[in-house]
Amino acid sequence: MIIKNQEDVTRAVLAEAARAPDPRFREILSAGIRHLHAFAREARLTEAEFHQLCGVIARLGQATTVSHNEVVLAAGSLGLSSLVCLLNNGDNGQTETTANLMGPFWRMDSPATPNGGSIVRSPTPGDPVFVNAWVRDRDGRPVAGAEVDVWHSSTEGFYENQDPSQGDMNLRGKFVTDENGHIAFRSIKPAGYPIPVNGPVGELIKAQGRHNMRPAHIHFMIYKPGFKTQFSQVYSSDDPNLETDVQFGVTEALVGRYVLHDAASEPAPDPSLQGKWYSLEHHFVIEPGEARLPKPPITGKAAGERPALTVLERRR
Repeated sequence: MIIKNQEDVTRAVLAEAARAPDPRFREILSAGIRHLHAFAREARLTEAEFHQLCGVIARLGQATTVSHNEVVLAAGSLGLSSLVCLLNNGDNGQTETTANLMGPFWRMDSPATPNGGSIVRSPTPGDPVFVNAWVRDRDGRPVAGAEVDVWHSSTEGFYENQDPSQGDMNLRGKFVTDENGHIAFRSIKPAGYPIPVNGPVGELIKAQGRHNMRPAHIHFMIYKPGFKTQFSQVYSSDDPNLETDVQFGVTEALVGRYVLHDAASEPAPDPSLQGKWYSLEHHFVIEPGEARLPKPPITGKAAGERPALTVLERRR
């Protein structure tokens, strides 16, 4: 088609997209073209702004490494990750779900760990937490034999892949549910942390006057053939940033109670433990579907110096 005006551009591109033989690819591509062109019209995008936007997209890829995924971080910071999750879980967005964001820090092949074992694999400051979790199907029946991948950040604000001073796979482990759909493990109580802001995602957050904090949480990934693989996060009810999570991930179903205990009056599961400790109990519901693992957003561990953390204040 010879282009006569700006409306012709959209018609021409959609006509070519219609040639794609795969129907789902054709549907997604055509919708993307329509919305992308509509965005340019609605925003009255200038040529300078268009080139600036292209530069941001390029930098997202350039900032992604084996230990950091800036693209996934951007999707979370725009609420897209949370939206896609909620659209595709809980009976396709109709009911509450314990599914949540995968996040940019999941690694494959975390160490197999027996129920009741510890995922603290190198010296890590923090108060002990003993976690019990149960996996059930939509009818309330326990799901035995499910693999449950667990990971979280240190109290200093780093996942082990970001922090060369932590041992490989520290605060990561893989468990298998018993006949009651139950797993248990020991770790340290997580703390909230700032997401990295030294790339284009940081510039986006600063331009909005937002803070860059994630509330404290533990990640879970549940895998069992016959069920849809579920990524989840259990957030700490005492975290001050639950309402303003920079990644828009907190849902009511996933606010957990990390209960404080004192070993002097309530002995810990480890009788040698003295002082304060925490417990956490949580239940997950998984749905029937395809058991499939996505491509991990990171594949390795950072080297060199521990990165500096920057905390942004939320503008009133």
